[in-house]
Amino acid sequence: MKKQTEINFTKVALLELPVPSKGKIKFHDTKEKGLSLYVTATGHKSFMIRRRIKRQQKEIILGHFPDMTVELARKEAQKIKGQLAEGKNPYEEKEKLAAEKTFGEAYELFIEKYAKIENKLRTQKDIKSRLKKVLPHWSHRPLSSITRYEMQDMHARIGREHGKYEANRALAYIRAIYNKMIEWGWEGTNPAAKIQKFKEQKRDRFILHDELPKFMEAVEAEPNRDMRDFFLMCLYTGARCGNVLSMRWEDIDFSINEWRIPDMKNGEPVRIPLIEEALEVLSNRLHLKESTPWVFPSREHKKSKSGHLEEPKAAWKRILD
Repeated sequence: MKKQTEINFTKVALLELPVPSKGKIKFHDTKEKGLSLYVTATGHKSFMIRRRIKRQQKEIILGHFPDMTVELARKEAQKIKGQLAEGKNPYEEKEKLAAEKTFGEAYELFIEKYAKIENKLRTQKDIKSRLKKVLPHWSHRPLSSITRYEMQDMHARIGREHGKYEANRALAYIRAIYNKMIEWGWEGTNPAAKIQKFKEQKRDRFILHDELPKFMEAVEAEPNRDMRDFFLMCLYTGARCGNVLSMRWEDIDFSINEWRIPDMKNGEPVRIPLIEEALEVLSNRLHLKESTPWVFPSREHKKSKSGHLEEPKAAWKRILD
C-alpha cells in the first residue's frame, strides 16, 4: 500500500524516515514543488520528480539518498523543470544516461585497458587503495551524472577525513579515468578537470651529514637480512623503491656490472651501473637465482601476490627509530 506525506527534506529527517513493512511510502518536499522521495520495504530511498511529458505521466529518478544530497536533488529538480519549460525532454536524457557506462564500469575498464596492459602494477594497487573511499558511492552512477560540484565535495571530504595527500591522489585518478574514457570515445566532459588540488607540504627528507654513520649502523643492525640488503641496494643504486623491490635476476648483467630497469614511469628502460658494494649485495644473494626470478622474493610464510617483497614499512620504521 502506498502512503503519501509532506515534509521538509533535510538529511536528518530523511535518515529518520520510517521503513514500510511492504510496498513503499512516498514523501513530498515542502520546499521544492514536485520533488518526491520513495522509501521501499528494503530501506532504499530514491529522489524522483513526476511530470507530464508528451501527454504521459513520467517518473524521473534523480538519484539515491544519501549518495545524492537533498541540496543536489533540489537543484536537479529545478534543472528538469527548467528543461520542460524550454520544451526539452529530460526523460530522454535520463534514458540516455541509463544506457551509459557507470563510474564503476569505467574504473574497471581503466584497470583492464590501461593499467594492466601498460604493466603498471603499482598503479593498479594504488588506484584501488585511493578510490575505495569513492567507489561505494559512485560505482553505479552513470559517468555524466556525476557533477563538478559533487567532485569538489568529494575532494574536500576526503581532505578533511583522510588528509590532503589522499584527496589529491583520488582526484588525480578520477581525472585520469575520465580522460581515458574521453580518449576511448565517450562524449562527455570531465567533472574533475580544473579542480584545484590542495597544497601539500613537501615530504622530501634528506639524511644530514652527521646522521649518515648512524643510518648505516641502523641498516647493518637490521635483523631481517632481506630488508637489510634491500635498503643497501636502494642506497647503492639510487633507484626508486618499487624498482628495487621488483628487481629481476634476468635484468642484471654481471659481465658489464649493469642493471637494466625495463619499466620506468615514462615507459623507457633505464640502465644503472652497479658499484662494487651493490655487486657484493647481489653476490650474497646469488643462491636464490635458481629458485626465483626475483632478487628480493617474498617468503613462503608471507607470500605476496606479486611474488616479490612489498613495501617494507615495518623494517623502515625500525631503522628510523
